[in-house]
Amino acid sequence: MTKENVFISGASRGIGKDIALLFANNGYKVIGTSRSDFSIDDNLDNFIPLKLDITSRNDIKDCFDYLKSENLLPNILINNAGITADQIFMRMKDEDWDNVIETNLTGTFNLSKIFIKNMIKNKSGRIINISSVSGLMGNPGQVNYASSKAALTGFTKSLAKEVGSRNITVNSVAPGYIDTDMTSFLDNDAKEKIINNIPLGRIGVTSDISELVMFLASDEASYITGQTISVDGGLLMY
Repeated sequence: MTKENVFISGASRGIGKDIALLFANNGYKVIGTSRSDFSIDDNLDNFIPLKLDITSRNDIKDCFDYLKSENLLPNILINNAGITADQIFMRMKDEDWDNVIETNLTGTFNLSKIFIKNMIKNKSGRIINISSVSGLMGNPGQVNYASSKAALTGFTKSLAKEVGSRNITVNSVAPGYIDTDMTSFLDNDAKEKIINNIPLGRIGVTSDISELVMFLASDEASYITGQTISVDGGLLMY
């Protein structure tokens, strides 16, 4: 696959930022989005930061029209944006369920739906969804988050079967505990308990995820599709 355009949602920090930097530093044209204005590196002239609410289909349509006018429609889509609103189920507010599902699952649908048409036309493309080990094994206090991420497995498999004949692969990466803002609230005791359950004995770093995403976007991964790959240090083993 030629090094063309990569679109990454949730690129302002954490895993998304690391993915964006890796692709940009390897010669790809990268369009990264966040709900608020941001910048990841002012020295990168091949990175375009865009403010975008992926739950708004009108905003996504405007973004699509802009990228099309600039010849920047992506042949690699990385659905990374996600939020949490953790709470035990009996105390979970309706809006906490709705917001998490709308961002993590419906946002993935919205972006995939609008960009896949151009991939089908070109008979080439990669869609990589960033899921979570929580969606594979469950997690107390994360019924909403785990549900949204579990749904991405079915989304990935079904879409992969639909578009495989067009030379488009669809895969999912399920990070375990990664050292990002999402895990920064954990105190040392909580981290130690988690590490004790991880065979490799450490919490992951963002590059553990971004390097796999880079591989799945490459020609070397052209025969891999419909898969959900856990990157969790062995926390979850089937």
